[in-house]
Amino acid sequence: MTTDITVPADLWEGETEGVITAWLVNDGAEVAQGDLVAEVMVEKAQYEIEAPVSGRLSITKEEDEVVSKGTLIATLQA
Repeated sequence: MTTDITVPADLWEGETEGVITAWLVNDGAEVAQGDLVAEVMVEKAQYEIEAPVSGRLSITKEEDEVVSKGTLIATLQA
């Protein structure tokens, strides 16, 4: 089963775009539900994104890429 990791719609206020500043785990790594996997910066504020489920991470957006709320940034394969 595959689970998408998207930028949560309620992560920040407004419709501003953000930038992925860091992946906290490597592509292909096993992560547990609740692990922090990425950091996104929006207007000088840093936000963290957690793994919604456990599985093997497959990154679809790289560091320094611009993202919006709802953007698919990775998938998890259980």
